[in-house]
Amino acid sequence: MPALRASDADRDRVAERLRDALAEGRLDMGEFEERLEAVYASRTYAELEPLTRDLPAPAGASAAVPAASAPGDAAAWQGRIGGSGSSAFAVAVMSGFQRKGHWTVPARFDAVAFWGGGELDLRSADFAQREVVINCVAIMGGIEITVPPGVDVDVRGFGFMGAFDQRDTPGPRRPDAPRVVVTGFAFWGGVEVKVKPLKRRPGDGPSLRKHL
Repeated sequence: MPALRASDADRDRVAERLRDALAEGRLDMGEFEERLEAVYASRTYAELEPLTRDLPAPAGASAAVPAASAPGDAAAWQGRIGGSGSSAFAVAVMSGFQRKGHWTVPARFDAVAFWGGGELDLRSADFAQREVVINCVAIMGGIEITVPPGVDVDVRGFGFMGAFDQRDTPGPRRPDAPRVVVTGFAFWGGVEVKVKPLKRRPGDGPSLRKHL
C-alpha cells in the first residue's frame, strides 16, 4: 500500500532501524544522517520503503515497509513548522478571546486577560519556527493553552496570588515537534497548560475517531 500516508509511529520505526544499522556498521554517519533526514520528510510508505530496502529486516519483521498504523494516530509535524504568524497578540478586557483551529503561532505571541479569559488551542496550528514563546499576563482572569502530546513545553511564568499550572504531561518529546515556552505573570488569575490528542487536519489521512 505504497500510496498510503505514513504516521509518526511509522517514521519512528524506520528511524530506529537506521540507528541499528549505524550501530552494526552497515551505514556510515553520513549515510545515516542523510537517510534520517529523509525519514522525517517522508509522507507515504512509498517514500519510506527505499530508505531500508538494502538493509536486512529486523528480527520478527516480515518486510522493511512499516506496518500500517492504527486509525487515529497523530498527524506528522513535517510541513507544519515555518512561515509567518497569523497574529502576534490577543487581549481580553472584561471579555474573552480564542485562537483555535488552523492558525500559525508566531515566534512570540502575547496574550493578556484582564477580568476576562482566553483560549489558545495549538493542536491544529502551524508554528512559525521550531521554538515559540507565548507570553501571558492574567490579571483577575485566566488563559488556557492546549497542546498535543509530544510537544516540549517549558512553563516559566510567575504567579502572585495566582498560578501557572501544567497539570498534564505531554509525554516523550517527538524530535520533529515544536517547543513551546510559556512565560508571563499572573495576579489573582491563572494560566493553565493542558495536553489533548493532536487534531487531524485535511490531508493527514483517515481517522475513525473524533479528537477532543
